Amino acid sequence: MSSDFETYEQDFGTITADITNKIGRIPKISGEEKTQLVLNVDKQLEEVRELLEQMDLEVREIPVQSRAMYNSRLKSYKQEMEKLEKDFKRSRIAYSDEVRNELLGDDASSSESQRAHLLDNTEKIERSSRRLEAGYQIAVETVFCDRFAHLSWGGLHSQFRRKHHQVTAMAPAPHLCDMTTVNLSLDM
Repeated sequence: MSSDFETYEQDFGTITADITNKIGRIPKISGEEKTQLVLNVDKQLEEVRELLEQMDLEVREIPVQSRAMYNSRLKSYKQEMEKLEKDFKRSRIAYSDEVRNELLGDDASSSESQRAHLLDNTEKIERSSRRLEAGYQIAVETVFCDRFAHLSWGGLHSQFRRKHHQVTAMAPAPHLCDMTTVNLSLDM
């Protein structure tokens, strides 16, 4: 079984090296050649996804004592795949910017200012996300504290009722009871 996995690893290495080379070429070419290269890389990425699925199936069939090593290797291949997909997306965006600029006649300075604006907005979104996460954490803690307080007051109330019952049980007539001698301390 592991020999199949190793064969898949070799195929993975060969295909991803070719993809990396092509991704680096995408921004440097134009026209129909660029379009064909983008389509070719897309097909190869699909092949890599299928290879990863096959590798995953192979790992599941490997004995438990060897499985951890193969799982870690598979995990690193999946991370490499994610990186390739991000790089490919960036190269396609660069491709899209070039086509847009050709169609609209935009100059490079406008594109740079838009990129800077986009980066600023991304940072603002990240800061807002962190504030939202902090607010959510505070809300969760508040709900916990409210529930804890409710449980504490509920416990105090039940202790009070027990003490009250003790007092009323001790004196058949409440007007005859000397309230100064009764122990009404609550357990905390």
